[in-house]
Amino acid sequence: MTEQWQALGSLHALWSSLIIEELARLGVRDICIAPGSRSTPLTLAAAANPAITTHLHFDERGLGFLALGLAQGSQRPVAVIVTSGSAVANLLPAVVEARQSGVPLWLLTADRPAELIGNGANQAIDQSTIFSSYPVYQQLLPTPSNDITPAWLLASVDQAAFQQQQTPGPVHLNCAFREPLYPVEGQQLPAHALQGLSRWVDSHEPWTRYTPAQTVCPTDPAWETVCRSKGLIVVGRLTRQEDANAILQFAAQTGWPLIADIQSQLRFHPHAINYADLALHHPEFRAELAQAETLLLFGGRLISKRLQQFLTEQEWQHCWQIDSSAERVDNGLAVQQRFVSAISNWCQAHQLETSSPAWHQLTAWDKKLAALIEQQLPTWGEITLCHQLNAQINGQLFIGNSMPIRILDMLGTTGSRPTHIYTNRGASGIDGLIATAAGIAKAMPTQPTTVLLGDTSALFDLNSLALLRSLNSPFVLIIINNDGGNIFHMLPVPEHNQIREHFYQLPHGLNFQASAEQFQLAYAAPTDATSFQNDYQHALTRHSATILECKVAVGEAANWLKGLAQHVRDLPA
Repeated sequence: MTEQWQALGSLHALWSSLIIEELARLGVRDICIAPGSRSTPLTLAAAANPAITTHLHFDERGLGFLALGLAQGSQRPVAVIVTSGSAVANLLPAVVEARQSGVPLWLLTADRPAELIGNGANQAIDQSTIFSSYPVYQQLLPTPSNDITPAWLLASVDQAAFQQQQTPGPVHLNCAFREPLYPVEGQQLPAHALQGLSRWVDSHEPWTRYTPAQTVCPTDPAWETVCRSKGLIVVGRLTRQEDANAILQFAAQTGWPLIADIQSQLRFHPHAINYADLALHHPEFRAELAQAETLLLFGGRLISKRLQQFLTEQEWQHCWQIDSSAERVDNGLAVQQRFVSAISNWCQAHQLETSSPAWHQLTAWDKKLAALIEQQLPTWGEITLCHQLNAQINGQLFIGNSMPIRILDMLGTTGSRPTHIYTNRGASGIDGLIATAAGIAKAMPTQPTTVLLGDTSALFDLNSLALLRSLNSPFVLIIINNDGGNIFHMLPVPEHNQIREHFYQLPHGLNFQASAEQFQLAYAAPTDATSFQNDYQHALTRHSATILECKVAVGEAANWLKGLAQHVRDLPA
């Protein structure tokens, strides 16, 4: 096998192949690549590695989010290869989201050598700290040299991987290459180029294996007291169904009420309090919920500001947070005890010998509010679509930011639910959402994928419609077109002199039919609940992507929600 590596011809090719092979041995299976000359050694190495599947896109910003979606869907690290210069800068939004959400990405950025930086060379910028502190590990690799042993390079990759395992997020390896960048026919590496690598070449293992610190979760000594208190369970973002199942079992044992965020995989479960956000408008619900003495927060990053504010205002006897990430995500809560542990392990360590009776009657509010919502529900529009969507979904769901995710979190009906819910709520931006959803669909091709976005989010990531053309499983992109940023109708933005419309909403007067035609995607524009259901079910029969554009009135959803809040406050206790 040594001859195979020597045949690579150049040190650039060798170093790039070593990096890609080590990533493959560490579990990377997907690499997203944008065209570029300086990144040629990395691109050719990825293309030649049989363990790697490559994904191509011309837009580096969308490419980064494609990798983010692939990593979310596959639950594995995904690598990105781009050339030098502004191509690297375009990855920043995806890098920020990956760090905030704890998604493992490998950023392999090509660069000019040191002698071409800072003197006007083409496509040469300072890439040393271009992503600031967002990578969990970053290293400027030197230009390949015979004076540096390849073992050092492999050990550097392994060190980065271990750091990523401790703190999931993006890793940045900046790779400087001198010309020639392309293979030279007949060129051979000297025999000493692979010195010390015989053990690695003959194996399929990484150069260095790390044994992490033991993560056994013992029972907390205070649990004997805490478990006898009136407790409340709030579940934020979860990525593992195993954790969600453990929380359900734990809640059933304790008898404590369970409030589940839309990102928790439990929001539509019948054992969760589904309309807590709405119920908090009513003083009787708030008073009963305030009787809780203990708060257990699993995960973090809640969608509901109303719930977050309520939790922050309470003086808890015990406030515990349980999450596998050490990142601080308490959002102002006075957390007294942090458990950095797999949630399923924590629940296993804090079981009760016998189940406890419920101390509350909070679940009765769900029936009241479900009836109220059905009574007030419009015949068609953004509210109706979001309320009933989960009952129609087949497969997985990706939800965009701004209004759609808030309405689903607030109003989504119980019963049928998606197999898994994905979001980009680390930084909660509207960029790269179509690309992220495309990555999720590629990672999970055996399931249909449904995507719910606003029109501004779709316009922001229009280039990524090109990624949908290569999908061969059902993919339904639902775009709610209310002519701009409808979220600003929910915020105290000044209305005089058309300030809100001109500076915030940005009405565009566009539709997406021509975009679907340009990218050769199926398209439909349902105008009522019946036609939407028919068009959606028909789209699920296609092994390709479909755009469903739902045009709704400007400000309609915001006005309806404000009216519903008053109806909730007027409900008899």
